[in-house]
Amino acid sequence: MEAESAPAGESLREATQRRLLRFSELRGKSMAAGEFWDIVAITAADEKQELAYKQQLSEKLKKKELPLGVQYHVFVDPAGAKIGNGGSTLCALRCLEKLYGDKWNSFTILLIHSGGYSQRLPSASALGKIFTALPFGSPIYQMLELKLAMYIDFPSHMNPGILITCADDIELYSIGESEFIRFDKPGFTALAHPSSLTVGTTHGVFVLEPCNHLEYRDLEYRSCHRFLHKPSIEEMYEFDAVCRPRNFFQQEFAGSDIPSLKLEPEYVYTDSLFYMDHKTAKKLLAFYEKIGTLHCEIDAYGDFLQALGPGATVEYTKNTSNVTKEESELVDMRQRIFHLLKGTPLNVVVLNNSKFYHIGTTEEYLFHFTADSSLKSELGLQSIAFSLFPSIPECSTNKPCIIQSILDSTCSVTPGSVVEYSRLGPDVSVGENCIISGAYVKTTAVLPAYSFVCSLSLKMNGHLKYSTMACGVQDNLKQNVKTLSDVKLLQFFGVCFLSCLDIWNLKVTEELFSGNKTCLSLWNARIFPVCSSLSDSVTTSLKMLNAVQSKSAFSLNNYKLLSIEEMLFYKDIEDMITYRSKFSRNYFE
Repeated sequence: MEAESAPAGESLREATQRRLLRFSELRGKSMAAGEFWDIVAITAADEKQELAYKQQLSEKLKKKELPLGVQYHVFVDPAGAKIGNGGSTLCALRCLEKLYGDKWNSFTILLIHSGGYSQRLPSASALGKIFTALPFGSPIYQMLELKLAMYIDFPSHMNPGILITCADDIELYSIGESEFIRFDKPGFTALAHPSSLTVGTTHGVFVLEPCNHLEYRDLEYRSCHRFLHKPSIEEMYEFDAVCRPRNFFQQEFAGSDIPSLKLEPEYVYTDSLFYMDHKTAKKLLAFYEKIGTLHCEIDAYGDFLQALGPGATVEYTKNTSNVTKEESELVDMRQRIFHLLKGTPLNVVVLNNSKFYHIGTTEEYLFHFTADSSLKSELGLQSIAFSLFPSIPECSTNKPCIIQSILDSTCSVTPGSVVEYSRLGPDVSVGENCIISGAYVKTTAVLPAYSFVCSLSLKMNGHLKYSTMACGVQDNLKQNVKTLSDVKLLQFFGVCFLSCLDIWNLKVTEELFSGNKTCLSLWNARIFPVCSSLSDSVTTSLKMLNAVQSKSAFSLNNYKLLSIEEMLFYKDIEDMITYRSKFSRNYFE
């Protein structure tokens, strides 16, 4: 078979391109029953995000960028406590029951978790991780289209049930041309990818039952003894999760942020997406109906999968080291889920020729779009995608990435930077490792290396306004302090935040921060000016950024200031979609 004879990297590229081609043929066509997913559902964190997702789905369907005849839904989390992707899964089950009654017990359903605020990649905050643009495809692909393309073979080899995935990762795999991944066993079925032990510490790791064959196959069906969630390397050894090559296995391992591991003597199998059959989904729904309202964060991977397999024990329920906010009822809720699911099978589809990519952070986003030759080859990523931009020398290996943008011929963009949905005028210079999104720079400007610049349209008191978040790509927007006296511990563009406030002539008061006054961060700091035009917004925010760099004063006292948190509340989805549509393919023809 071709997949067995071709080198691992080449077979992976060919398999990926076949799926992309097949999906491109389905865009805008009506699907017959059983030909595609019955339902594609996306989760949203709040009503604003729900509206944004529905509007973008509507635009895609109107432009025939998605397969038709499929039920596309957005399911919003209930207001109140953050409930995690596990809680979102339970809410989605309830929504399906309300919409379809008993009919959904015969459906194949794809559930994509996209309900976060993307604080580690804030260019995706306003319109959502699942609508992140990718530099290829015609019309240009976003993460949603890529997900649908990569999973295109699944529905026809899947029993009624739900496939659960996240919006910011990519799974690529190659198997024999006559083989298919089957989701047809009771309980849970998860995909597994060979990875280094280091990668295993940030993922779920499978402890597989021993196998009775000696040679590796691209596709193996295995049973899982137990599942470890973000284990230490010591725990991987303790629970026999570490594998050693059978015969002469020279596969390039998953975990594309590390060099080739072709001769790595030890590895683990890590998780990505998983499936649950309809019977298991109904059991979880009945449990959710019984408890009523969730008040704590449940992880679909850590809290569902760790309960599975004959080796599962209840000890993990007390480990809260990976929880962003520990609620009082968390341990009790985990234990109830453990006893509900204990004894449920966990089947594992081992994909020995596969890769798992995550693009949920600014660092990952920049690396995979500009420097990662593997992903570029496998997906056919372009350096310039539907953009007007001075040509890049072909001999250049590390290039910038320009997605649906218009750049003046005198612009310069340093390799390693990404520009999307932006217009840059004469003599604009973009430094290395920058992310520029939705911006319009009319006049000569210098964007310092490692800048993050993202503009949003706002609707305030019935008027259209603009605000541009500008900071460093390495800034930790999630880092928070509890008191005003600790604000000095925050950093903006590598500079003490207190010093930045002095430069901008701003005082440290409670009014400086929106939202929770005991959780003070760059995310809810009111430091970004509101302007009447998009270009003025970008220019003003760049001035505050350059003032920090040059340590020269630039007063923000005369501006209405918003936090990123508030920008998302006031965001004008319709105007942002309209603005982006101007950069569509037809615009350049």
